[in-house]
Amino acid sequence: MANTPEGAVKKAIRNLLDSVGAYYCMYVPVGYGSGKGTPDFLICHQGRFIAVEAKAGRGKTTALQDMTLQKIRDTGGVAMVINEHNLDDLRKILYEVEIG
Repeated sequence: MANTPEGAVKKAIRNLLDSVGAYYCMYVPVGYGSGKGTPDFLICHQGRFIAVEAKAGRGKTTALQDMTLQKIRDTGGVAMVINEHNLDDLRKILYEVEIG
């Protein structure tokens, strides 16, 4: 993975997910597949579906990413945008799932 600010955010997310034993995959859309707009991380933790789009700094999601994240929320999943300043938000969600 490139040594970029967003790469550092993704590494921090991976480290957090590994520390709690969550299953995750990092989806990379290729070509003409239907996965465009799919969040960077698709996570299953304690039976809960969590989707995370990683951004660095003030990185903004695209309209397609926003629509995908909302669709995940609408169907009962947790969907969030994580950057280097709000990694604790993901930690809280993972903790709530464990004790919930």
